[in-house]
Amino acid sequence: MDGIKYFVVTDKSIRLLLKNQYTSNVESGSTRTEIKHWVEVFFGVKVLAMNSHRLPRKGRRMGPIMGHTMHYKRVIVTLQPGYSIPPLITKRT
Repeated sequence: MDGIKYFVVTDKSIRLLLKNQYTSNVESGSTRTEIKHWVEVFFGVKVLAMNSHRLPRKGRRMGPIMGHTMHYKRVIVTLQPGYSIPPLITKRT
């Protein structure tokens, strides 16, 4: 489960939740089969489909030196009907 960094909360990812699709960022060296296995074992769900892509790097300047942000992949996992991933963040009272 070390490969999945965090779940993404954007406008598009919230819309995809209605279609039973979950978006998360994972390590760039992870393969699709590894990610599918992690999701199925850790959350106890069945994965129907999975899409992944690398996001473009962003430039960062530290004085005269130009660098780039770290690489990572974004994965959109579609679960079979009847399965869902519980929310990871609970509301504090």
